[in-house]
Amino acid sequence: ISDAENWFCECHKLYSGKLCQFLSCDENPCGNGATCFPKSKQDAVCLCPYGRSGILCEDAVNIMQPSFSGTDVFGYTSFLAYSAIPNITFYYEFHLKLQLANRHSALKDNLIFFTGQKGKGLNGDDFLVLGLRNGRVVYSYNLGSGTASIISKPLDLTLNIHVIQLGRSLQKGWLKVDDQKNKSVTSPGRLVGLNVFSQFYVGGYREYTPELLPKGSRFKNSFQGCIFDIQVRMDKNQEFKSPGTPEGHPNDGRSVGQCQDSPCSLIKCRNGGKCVESGSTLYCDCLSGWKGAFCTETMSICDPEHNPPHLCKQGGTCVPLPNGYVCHCPLGTTGTYCEQG
Repeated sequence: ISDAENWFCECHKLYSGKLCQFLSCDENPCGNGATCFPKSKQDAVCLCPYGRSGILCEDAVNIMQPSFSGTDVFGYTSFLAYSAIPNITFYYEFHLKLQLANRHSALKDNLIFFTGQKGKGLNGDDFLVLGLRNGRVVYSYNLGSGTASIISKPLDLTLNIHVIQLGRSLQKGWLKVDDQKNKSVTSPGRLVGLNVFSQFYVGGYREYTPELLPKGSRFKNSFQGCIFDIQVRMDKNQEFKSPGTPEGHPNDGRSVGQCQDSPCSLIKCRNGGKCVESGSTLYCDCLSGWKGAFCTETMSICDPEHNPPHLCKQGGTCVPLPNGYVCHCPLGTTGTYCEQG
């Protein structure tokens, strides 16, 4: 669009600059390996990696009991990824504790942990998965010749913390939830070894596309609440240990907070803005007319985010006035909004 000497590009929503070359994440303000998400042209949200918190993920946070927020409004999930658990081919036992974020969405269809082949083979990929479905705990595994599943009774929601124990020896698996009776299952087919090479994902995984996972291991949502004290052993005579190398340390993670902590207590959104938290990620959701990390900047009536948007057409430049705005029309157009030729 040209206006005699002054030409400029009309940019798509999340781009800016004379050549529409800037995205709010190009000059990435987020620190420490955070995922930057362009909330608007001027504003980015930083989705913090494991162990970091704050608007720009600049604060270190010590996580003893990880809390997961499920899928955030940008479509990213909170998760932890530990190195692949060694030697679980023929035998394993897991113990863990859960605290649900709420009784509604946290019980719908949520992944607790997963390790597997992520859909590589044709007829049944090896995997091990634990999740929640309609208020019950679901434990499934496939050794390559068909899926075995155990579904618990509905969880007793008067309990604040749920304790889950599960295991497998060759084809035979078992699950015990809280004080419910132990349930067992035998996997179909003839194969007896679990061959999985992926990392051990807790709460969700990096790119949350359930369709990419083997059938039988797909949970629509990631976990909402706290998962802690995960312990595993690969032999009846071994001690239980935390996953990870070094022990208890994840390789990777995103938007994971400390259970019971509210990162929003650390910041103040101004001018009626609301602090939104998603695990360790937080940002201010501003009221109409305000923008910026803490909602401290006034939004001009000519800003692209202003609602309703200005009505200047055909490349007319919006110029704010004390009450309203006026359109400066490029050559060859006229009218209040440059709508006429």
